[in-house]
Amino acid sequence: MDTELIPEKERMTKFSRVIVWYFSGTGNARNAAKWIQEISLSSDVQCELHQIGSPGFSQPTSIPDDALIVLISPIHGFNYPHIMLKFIRQLPTGKNRVILINTRAGMLIGKWVTPGLTGIAFYFASLVLAIKGYSISGMLPIDMPSNWVSLHPGLNDRTVHFIHERMQKKIKTYWLNLLSGSRGIRNFPALKEVVQDLLISPIAILYYFIGRFFIAKTFYATTQCDHCGICIKNCPVHAIKEKEGRPYWTFSCESCMRCMGNCPRSAIETAHGFVLVLVIVFNLLLLYPLHSVYGASHVFFGEVITDWIFKPLLFLSLTLAGYRGFHALYRFRWFQSIAEKTSLTMYRFWGKKYRALRNL
Repeated sequence: MDTELIPEKERMTKFSRVIVWYFSGTGNARNAAKWIQEISLSSDVQCELHQIGSPGFSQPTSIPDDALIVLISPIHGFNYPHIMLKFIRQLPTGKNRVILINTRAGMLIGKWVTPGLTGIAFYFASLVLAIKGYSISGMLPIDMPSNWVSLHPGLNDRTVHFIHERMQKKIKTYWLNLLSGSRGIRNFPALKEVVQDLLISPIAILYYFIGRFFIAKTFYATTQCDHCGICIKNCPVHAIKEKEGRPYWTFSCESCMRCMGNCPRSAIETAHGFVLVLVIVFNLLLLYPLHSVYGASHVFFGEVITDWIFKPLLFLSLTLAGYRGFHALYRFRWFQSIAEKTSLTMYRFWGKKYRALRNL
C-alpha cells in the first residue's frame, strides 16, 4: 500500500508503535496480522509481528509503554483457544491499549459472507487483561474462510479469494480509522453481537472443559505417512507424539489443523467412523444399561451435574480408551481399510481438504 494514497488525516495517529501477537493454525490469523502490519507501515507506524507457538517463541516479560497491543486468534468452540488464553494470562501487567481481534468461520452464500460466532472470547480475555491493568480499546471479529475441514467440506478457490478480499477491506477501513485516532464505540463492532455471544456461552464453557479434548482424538495418520515428523515438529502445542512408529494425538491438541495443512503426503485424516462408533457405544452400551444409575444421580446431584459434568466425563474416558484401541488396531490392513473408508476427509466430494487449507 502506497502512503501517498492515504490522506494526511488518516495518517495521523496517537501512537507510533504496534505490537501484534497472533496464534494461527491454517493462516487466517496470520493473514489478518500481516494486513495490519502493511497498513501500519504505510502509515509510518512501526509494527512488529510475533507468532505464538512458533519455534523459538518466548512469552514477553515486559512491553514498551508506548506500544499499542493487538491480539489475534481464531475462535475454537466460541472462545479463544487454550494456547491464546494461556498467553494472555501470562502477560506482564501494563497500562497499554489493547485491540482484540478474532478470525471466525466464514462461509459464502452468493456474495454474502456468513458471520461466525465469537462467543465469550472477547469478554473473558478483556476481563483478564483489565485485571492486569490494560485498557481494551477495540474488539473486531473477522469472518475468514472456515478451515475446519474435519467438520465440513473444504472451500473452493473462488470462495476463499472472495472472502479474503472482503475481509482485507474490512480490516483496512477499521485500522485506518484507528490510526487516525478513532476512539469510542465505533472501535467495538463486536458489541453488536453481545446477546447471541452470551446465549452460546454455556457451549463455549463445555467445549473448553470437555469438547476440545474429544476433538483432539479424531485425527490419525494413514498408511500414506512416511514418518517425516513434520506434523510433530510444527505442532504449536507439542500435542503430537510418536507412538508405535506413528503420529499419536494427545489431549493437548488445539484442533488448529496445522498438521493437516502441512502434511506433504496428505496423510492426516479425520476418523468420522470412529466418532460414530463412539456415539453408538456410549448411548447403547453405557447409557442405556446405566439408566437407573443416572436416575439416582439426578436425585442426589441434580440434572446439571449429571448431564453437564458426569456424562461428558464418562464419554471422554470412553474416547481415550477407544482412541488407544484405534491406534493399536491400525497396524492391521483390514482395520486400515475400514478406518479410511469411513473417513469423510478421504473422499473427493469433501473438497480436497489439503488444497482448502491454503492459508498456511
